[in-house]
Amino acid sequence: MATGADSPLYLGLDFSTQQLKVVAIDGDLGVVHQDRVHFDSELPEFRTQGGVHIHEDKLTVTSPVLMWVKALDLLLDRMKSARLDFSRVKALSGSGQQHGSVFWKKGAAGALAHLDPAQHLYRQLQDSFSVQDSPVWMDSSSSQQCQDLQEAAGGAVRLAEITGSRAYERFTGNQISKLRQTRAEQFQDTERISLVSSFAASLFLGAYAAIDYSDGSGMNLLDIRSRNWSQICLEASAPNLDRLLGAPLPSTSVLGPVSSYFVRRYGFSESCRVVAFTGDNPASLAGMRLHQGDVAVSPLCPPVPQPRPQLPVCLILSFKNGSLTRERIRNQSSAGSWTVFSEALRATPLGNHGNIGFYFDTMEITPLAVGVHRFDSNDCEVSRWSPEVEVRALVEGQFLSRRLHAERLGYSIMSGTRVLATGGASANNQILQVLSDVFNAPVYTMDLSDSACLGSAYRALHGLVAESGASFLDVVKNAPEPQLVCTPHPTAQQVYGQMLKRFARLEDRVLQRTRT
Repeated sequence: MATGADSPLYLGLDFSTQQLKVVAIDGDLGVVHQDRVHFDSELPEFRTQGGVHIHEDKLTVTSPVLMWVKALDLLLDRMKSARLDFSRVKALSGSGQQHGSVFWKKGAAGALAHLDPAQHLYRQLQDSFSVQDSPVWMDSSSSQQCQDLQEAAGGAVRLAEITGSRAYERFTGNQISKLRQTRAEQFQDTERISLVSSFAASLFLGAYAAIDYSDGSGMNLLDIRSRNWSQICLEASAPNLDRLLGAPLPSTSVLGPVSSYFVRRYGFSESCRVVAFTGDNPASLAGMRLHQGDVAVSPLCPPVPQPRPQLPVCLILSFKNGSLTRERIRNQSSAGSWTVFSEALRATPLGNHGNIGFYFDTMEITPLAVGVHRFDSNDCEVSRWSPEVEVRALVEGQFLSRRLHAERLGYSIMSGTRVLATGGASANNQILQVLSDVFNAPVYTMDLSDSACLGSAYRALHGLVAESGASFLDVVKNAPEPQLVCTPHPTAQQVYGQMLKRFARLEDRVLQRTRT
C-alpha cells in the first residue's frame, strides 16, 4: 500500500447540530487531518444558539440552511490553507443530523450543475432554497400531522410495522406535511426535498443526491421491508411526494464523481467518488465498529444494538436534552467551567444522597416530558439544591434515563458488555465515570471523539469496494481499537440497581404532570 505523500486519502464529514466537522484518513486508516467549524461562534451572523433557532412556541426548532453552506466554504478554505492535498482524495462520504429536511427551490438543480469555481458556494446558492429555515430533529411542532399519519396508516402499531417507528414529531414526513399545510406557497416552489445528509452529498455531487436507506428509515415514509417509499405514507403526507424525494438507494452506493466545481476550485481529482451520505447515528456506529452487546453513548442519543426477528436493524433511542443542557447547568452551577463541573462530580457520592433530577429544557423525545423536576431522598419535590448536588443529579439522571429506556426495549447488561462513549462528553473523565457506574460496565473511548466523521471516512473507503462483496468489517479490521477509560465502582451495581427503580417511578410522576 502506498504511504506518505502517495497514499490515498478518504474524507468523512459530519453536518451535526452545532458544528461541521471533517476527518481525513489514509489507506492505513490513520487520521491525517481533522477540523471543524462551530456555527454559533464562527458564523455569528446567523444568530443561532447551539446551532439552531428555537421559535417562540418552544416547539418549532430550525437551522438556517445557508449557514451549513457557508460553513462548508469556510471548512474547505481552511483545509486548503493547511495544504491538504485534495488530489489524493479517492472518495468522500458524510453524515448529517437525522430527520432534518432541506427544500430546494425550483431551478436549484441548474445552479448546482453550473457552479462557478471562482466564487464560494454560499454566494451562488443564495436563491436555491424555497425554505430558508430547515426543520431539524429537535422540532416538536407536528403533533397534528403525526396523528393524521397514524390514522391513515391504520394506527401507530401498523405505522411502526411499515416504517419501523410510530409517528414522531421530528420525523421528516410529518415535517413535510406540516410545511405543506402551513407554508403552501413555499412548498409549491419546491422541486426537491433532501435530508441534511443527502443535501450535503448534493453539494459535492453538483446534482441532487439520493437519500440512503438508513437515513431514509427515520422519516416515517420508507417501507423498511421493501426499501421503497410507502405509498400509504406518501399520500398521507403530500401529493406527488415521491417525485420530490427521488428513489432511495443503498447506503454503500457510489453516487458519482465529485463536481467539477471542487476539482477546479480545490484541486480534487476528477476520479474522486462521492459515496452516499447517511445519518449521524449510523455513521457513528460505523466509526465505533460495535460488537454484540456493546452500548454506544453520545451526548445526544445512545444507539442500542438489539437485533429484531427477520430485520437486522439497530434500535436507536434519541434524547434532546443532552450536551446543551449540561452546558446550561455548567454555566449556572460551575461558573461556566468544566473543571469545576468535574470537581463537583468527584466531590459527591454515588447515588447523590438519594437526590434524583429530571432536566428537560425542551420537550423531550424519550420520555415525552418537559421541565426541571428535583426529588429528594424521600421522593418529595424540591425547588433547589447546592451546585454540587445539581451537577451530579443532572449527569446521573441523564444516564439513568438512557439505561432505563434501553432496558425497556429489551437490552440487558451482560458479562462482556462495553460502553463506547463518543462526542464531546467523551473527553470528560468524571462524566465517563458516572456513565460506567450507572451502566455497571467498563467505558471505552476512541482517540478521535468525532465518530460520525471517522465512520464516514471508513464508509468512503468501503464504498469503493462494496460492489466486489467486501464487507465493511473486513475493510476496517485494522483500525485502532477503543481504549479503556474507566471501570465501575465496586458498589455501583447495588447503588444504581435500586436507584433505577426509584427513577422509573419518579419519571412516571413527571410524565403525569406533563400530560395534565
